[in-house]
Amino acid sequence: MAGTPKSATVLAGKPVNLSRIAVWSLYALVLTLAPLVFDSSLSLTLLSQMGIAIIVCLSFNMLLGQGGMLSFGHAVYSGMGAFLGIHTLNLVTDGLALPVSLIPVVAGLGSMVLALVLGWVTTHHAATPFAMITLGVGELVWAMALMFPAFFGGEGGVSGNRVAGQAVFGITFGPQIQLYYLIAAYTLVCTALMFAFTRTPLGCMLNAVRDNPERVAFVGYNTHMVRYLAFVLAAFFAGVSGGLAALHFEIVTAEVVSGYRSGAYLLFTFLGGATFFFGPILGAVLMVLAFVLLSGFTQAWLLYVGLLFLVMVVHAPGGVASLIMMNLRLAKFGFLRPLWVSYLALAATALVALVGAATMIEMVYHLQLNAALGPELVFMGIRLNATSINCWCGAAWVMLTGLGLFELCRRQFVHDWRQIQASIERDICRQEAAL
Repeated sequence: MAGTPKSATVLAGKPVNLSRIAVWSLYALVLTLAPLVFDSSLSLTLLSQMGIAIIVCLSFNMLLGQGGMLSFGHAVYSGMGAFLGIHTLNLVTDGLALPVSLIPVVAGLGSMVLALVLGWVTTHHAATPFAMITLGVGELVWAMALMFPAFFGGEGGVSGNRVAGQAVFGITFGPQIQLYYLIAAYTLVCTALMFAFTRTPLGCMLNAVRDNPERVAFVGYNTHMVRYLAFVLAAFFAGVSGGLAALHFEIVTAEVVSGYRSGAYLLFTFLGGATFFFGPILGAVLMVLAFVLLSGFTQAWLLYVGLLFLVMVVHAPGGVASLIMMNLRLAKFGFLRPLWVSYLALAATALVALVGAATMIEMVYHLQLNAALGPELVFMGIRLNATSINCWCGAAWVMLTGLGLFELCRRQFVHDWRQIQASIERDICRQEAAL
């Protein structure tokens, strides 16, 4: 046991990381019990979409976070997987002897074949050329979706019925709960496989190509081949997510291969935290909540998402995952509790400023898009008049007051933060000196 981490034990001569086993067990438990806690129809739909989004965001992060390849066309492979999945589902309905549960695998393999064809040229260069090539490929496929209605279904898309084929143990995937557990199983397996990829020699070499491709090429490795293989594997998992989406929605339209969809993958993967493996999981949850819940709450939801993205880029470029890891580090050294008051003050003042700003945004949107309904609107339970100077002045006063208080709290937080970081550095130096 000498030299073995505290969280590890020894099994058959090899160290076993108990903390990692606990995390994966908790992840599987959450996927299993989530529909039992949130059992409404809307909740099951949201959970199913989150599972699909987790797979595709993790596959996108194989390129962005692990390989440093900024792709603007990842929706091509998830979208083509969706089209292949819906066409395979229709073949099963017509008598093809294939279990419905294996359709996502077929979709993944189809996307992999497409990546084998397109990926060689796409990954020939890295950095900006790679991004531009993926953007061009994405626009090409998007244009083809409208030119070939026999495969893409035109503007109406392609529909299917997942209650097809022979039922296995009474499972028809008609009830949403049955489909959810199929998606949860794929989510767990795909997440585990993509995590295992990060521990393989290819995964480690992909990180090296991301950080210093010249040095990797100097020692004799083919950086193009490393990027190409990673690109093909990412396309496979993206295709699996597309096949699951085809089963979930039972209709696939050309929108699934659009640049808008690729941009959403990029934005929310970054928001979750591309530098951490679990960051895209958080980003996928945020993406579904924004697309389904926030979009139903306000017409200006894209504006709020864009503002959040700007704030994260400026103040937390590591995403939500970096904020979590930062606070875990503080907790490890015992400095998290003194910051709770500052966190609450920052959250409260930011909320006040957001309420004022959101009120003005909603009044602008109401005047521009819903002018025929009159000047009055209801926002957060308060009846407002979008043409009243009192409402505008009140909203501006709330926003400016919140911003002023937030700045005062932020300065105090920065002062406390610097002191805590200095204390942590001293503790680290003492621990190193003791060794």
